[in-house]
Amino acid sequence: MSKKVALHNLGCKVNAYEVDAMEQLLKEAGYEIVPFKEGADVYVINTCTVTNIADRKSRQMLHKAKKLNPKAVVVATGCYVQTDKGTLQKDDAIDIVLGNNRKTEIVKVLEEEGIYPDKNLSKLDNMLTIKDFEDMAIDNTSSHARVFIKVQDGCNQFCSYCIIPFARGRVRSRKLDLVVEEVENLVKNGYKEIVLTGIHLSSYGVDFKDDTDLLALIKTVSKVDGLKRIRLGSLEPRVITEEFGREISSLHNFCPHFHLSLQSGCDTTLKNMNRRYTSSEYKEAVKILRKYFDDPAITTDVIVGFPMETDEDFETSYKFVDDIDFYETHIFKFSLRKGTRAEEMSPQIDDKTKGIRSEKLLSLNKEKMASYIQRQKGKEKELLVEEESFVDGIRYVEGFTREYIKIKIQDDTHKVNDIVKITM
Repeated sequence: MSKKVALHNLGCKVNAYEVDAMEQLLKEAGYEIVPFKEGADVYVINTCTVTNIADRKSRQMLHKAKKLNPKAVVVATGCYVQTDKGTLQKDDAIDIVLGNNRKTEIVKVLEEEGIYPDKNLSKLDNMLTIKDFEDMAIDNTSSHARVFIKVQDGCNQFCSYCIIPFARGRVRSRKLDLVVEEVENLVKNGYKEIVLTGIHLSSYGVDFKDDTDLLALIKTVSKVDGLKRIRLGSLEPRVITEEFGREISSLHNFCPHFHLSLQSGCDTTLKNMNRRYTSSEYKEAVKILRKYFDDPAITTDVIVGFPMETDEDFETSYKFVDDIDFYETHIFKFSLRKGTRAEEMSPQIDDKTKGIRSEKLLSLNKEKMASYIQRQKGKEKELLVEEESFVDGIRYVEGFTREYIKIKIQDDTHKVNDIVKITM
């Protein structure tokens, strides 16, 4: 009888991709994949460490797994595993600790060590010394329309608030031909939209000795026969050049949606964050995108209450966000992460102030989203159907436009993964 494995992901789209890849490896080895409930023989948790809260959630999920079946093997992997300074190896709830560059070894570890291994088996490396990309691949996911593909790992930026370079290591890029091969397999299996993603996607190719970079990757992937949509994960403003904007705007299947990471519109705060660009450079990147695309959807992230952020700094950031006129802004109240330089910065901002600043930006975001959607009214769009539902016997389909606007329409004809022409 095959052993039952339950997997759970915490964190980013890269983590989610890795869970899909591990699931596929386990299936191919004969394991039965089951829901994250009671009854599994093995529980695999891909942890997150982006904030202290993420650390806590990771620990809670690992302990929950052992409670679901005290006799099961609990495998801890992911970013929290790399930064917890060895505490998980001493935790009785965890049987196997698998480093961020060892996820492809999941089957080997389970089989070599036995389904019930000795406690506290640990396979961890110093991620800052790892030079090779751990190649993983999928040909199916739980989603039936849009699929994320990991093409890059690691980060060389070392922002003052971020622990991820220590958890993921230096930049490592996946070979272009392997990315194309995976995209081709996914398209053959019916997927119409792929999202190229990574820990620091803009750095794709900097570790190669040839001229392969993110633009070359996008242009090559766009040629895959049958691929209807290409979308990108989070980008840094410096990757947006005249050449970049001009070239990608000519691709028929490129989606005019850019998540351009900001974090603050105040140069003083950007410098304290070690973000390595200025607000004027960011504004120039947005100008280029709007030059080559007709009202593209530009989304971003903003942190409020970063250490030393004064009221004047916040107002400068707020005005910048207002002026840029984003489609959507994701607002985060600064969360202290132990082990980062931001932990030592003073003064730290109190929670009440963070809340006030967050609410002000959330209100602005609501206005900007409504304004952007209003500008799309009357325009013809393509909706990629991702799910269906019934309300009072009436069937609805729901999905996203190329600009990543979520739309729900009454429809009796189209199924999941169809592309539907609609008028906003």
